[in-house]
Amino acid sequence: MVDLEVAHVSKRYWLPRTTEPGSRGWLRRAWSRVWPSYEPFWALRDVGFTLDRGEAVGIIGANGAGKSTLLKVLSEITAPTQGEVRLYGRLSALIEVGSGFHPELTGRENAFLNGAILGMRRAEIVAKLPQIIEFAGVGDFIDAPVKWYSSGMYVRLGFAIAAHLDPQILLVDEALAVGDESFRRKCYDRIMALRDGGATIVFISHDLLTVERLCDRAIFLQHGRVVLDGPVASVVSAYRRSLAGGSAHENAATAERPVTVTRVAAGGKTIGEPARTGHPLNVRVSYAARETIGGAAVQVWYCTNGGHMVHCEQTTSLSDEPLSLEAGAGDIDFHCPALSLQPGVYTMIARVVGRDGAVLHVFDAPSPLVVEAGLQTRGTFFMPHTWRVSSRGQQANAECA
Repeated sequence: MVDLEVAHVSKRYWLPRTTEPGSRGWLRRAWSRVWPSYEPFWALRDVGFTLDRGEAVGIIGANGAGKSTLLKVLSEITAPTQGEVRLYGRLSALIEVGSGFHPELTGRENAFLNGAILGMRRAEIVAKLPQIIEFAGVGDFIDAPVKWYSSGMYVRLGFAIAAHLDPQILLVDEALAVGDESFRRKCYDRIMALRDGGATIVFISHDLLTVERLCDRAIFLQHGRVVLDGPVASVVSAYRRSLAGGSAHENAATAERPVTVTRVAAGGKTIGEPARTGHPLNVRVSYAARETIGGAAVQVWYCTNGGHMVHCEQTTSLSDEPLSLEAGAGDIDFHCPALSLQPGVYTMIARVVGRDGAVLHVFDAPSPLVVEAGLQTRGTFFMPHTWRVSSRGQQANAECA
């Protein structure tokens, strides 16, 4: 059974056309201030897909790709310029949660007000209010004006109200970024419970790991258009390749490429051992070249779940000598004496770049790099250091490395 249909949806905004200083004289610039001209900007172009009952789909793409605009169209916050959206069930949108609160009303009063706006009956709100209060963790503050709430309490209450609507169709826009780690886990568990209960979910997030865990299908948006729609693993992989400079469509025959990366393997002291912060890391990039590639550079990108590159190893980082890849199969081994990444899950992307900077191949490693706790667990990254204490009053020095 179909829950949601999006048919050839486009959304256009009109942006003021700026007149550069000195262009067409002062009279033209003065006239443009009195009668400004506008130019069209298409945030969405011919977007179309259908969702079946109980399906969970992730919408991914870079900033400005049209993800939030699509969600606003689906939730009827804004109307499409062209096309049509058909909904076949009760909808709840977790978009800018808490935005409908009145600051002078208490949390309890806002729960009734916001719940009514979302389509809940009063009896339904009364029955679910204890669950909402417990989920939001606001305690006795439920009877205090929300203007006294911290920003975290504010959005937690908004999420709790919307998440207990028991919708047939749930639209989520980065809602899991709300609050601390324990509350984000509660949000995730709640969305998973709704999904297991048969709700249809549209989930927008830059956290690709959560998209892979929550969704079975993904849609990759780029410049307002659907680039790829399919199984979540393949679409997320295509998105990561595009971030690394490769094509989103990697189904072209590899025989046409001069060189391809065939495998990326990582480990601690040896390949396959656990990687730990502050301990050695070894990475092996395997490749196959049709011909000798002169002046090449091989890179290994380490990215967060959102696709942000936090570090890049490359064969030319310590010298300007170009790499020559001989025809046939080969391996390139990278060695890091002290891994600076903190414990977590990272994706690895291998790239081969030609002499002119052209990207010859991008390979998204199928297995993530799991970094376990090692020498240090605080801060953004691990930085090896030594320290020394000097006592000025006596001839005593303590030194530790």
